[in-house]
Amino acid sequence: MRWRRAVGWQPASLAWRVAALFLAGSSLFALGSFPAYAGRVDGRALGITFVVGAVLFTAAAASQLVQVSGGIRVWAPQARDAVWAACWVQLAGTLLFNVNTIDAMVTTFDVQQVNRLVWAPDFLGSIAFLIASHLAWLAVRGRPWPVRREDPEWWAAVLNYVGSVFFMASAIGAFTLETTGEPVNLALVNGGTFLGAVCFWLGAWAVLPTPRRQPVP
Repeated sequence: MRWRRAVGWQPASLAWRVAALFLAGSSLFALGSFPAYAGRVDGRALGITFVVGAVLFTAAAASQLVQVSGGIRVWAPQARDAVWAACWVQLAGTLLFNVNTIDAMVTTFDVQQVNRLVWAPDFLGSIAFLIASHLAWLAVRGRPWPVRREDPEWWAAVLNYVGSVFFMASAIGAFTLETTGEPVNLALVNGGTFLGAVCFWLGAWAVLPTPRRQPVP
């Protein structure tokens, strides 16, 4: 597997748009959870960072569903069942992350409202990402626990699976305690989000199409 990539500019390529959107969304999630950034910017700016990142994730997941389905359609019998299902579940997860990041900007919620309106969508979205990652892994693995170092889709499936585990760890740590009004483990929240975003960034990088070389006249 060659990790060296030329980013290029290929907006006409659906595969390129999917990878580019995941790269951009992952970058914002990693930036928002990085202490050097989170500790220096205004809370509203930090919230917007995550909101935009979640929107980019949703755009990427929707584009990936179109890519797998061969067009904008709810049912695609020609698509591989596991991949098609993974795309739908992942899209649902990104929509839940949209709810989570938007509600997280509200500062007037009490603890119960935070857990219901902010934490619950985060937790459910993380579950959706885990399910989607497992379905994608089943679709690309070929045989039990293969190692296909030269296959970009295999690397993307593995990295996204690991990233989903980190996102779940972050969601678990984000549950707000009524006794203190603080998350269970803030370090786990930030660390899980950052590492999950890095894994998704690498997964998108692995499948980023390289620009085609123009023929020399």
